Amino acid sequence: MELHFEELLEKITEFMKSEANTETVVGKAFELGEFTCVPVIKLGMGFGSGGGEGTELKKGKGQGAGGGAGMGLEPIGFLVTKGDHISFLQAGKSSGLAAAFEKVPDLIEKLTQNKKQEELV
Repeated sequence: MELHFEELLEKITEFMKSEANTETVVGKAFELGEFTCVPVIKLGMGFGSGGGEGTELKKGKGQGAGGGAGMGLEPIGFLVTKGDHISFLQAGKSSGLAAAFEKVPDLIEKLTQNKKQEELV
């Protein structure tokens, strides 16, 4: 048996790259009226591999290899843009992504008020 660590790590890495994206967790950017909302995630990952071979006088020769990976993805909020203004809307830890969607109307109101104040100045 030949050990192919490079192939194993490449397959694990490619899988993690394909799965570790915002669209997998919370979806694509979307438009909400004049606002563009881009989901933001927190990503943690780790992977490892090991292998070896050896001989024992009476039992013969042996070898083995293994690899594994773990990944954690968490939606943390949205980047919200309107014109040349950008804000970060944090998702609440206790109620998750639903809290972010509940705050969108408040954010729209706040950004609208800021725009009106700028026009008066």
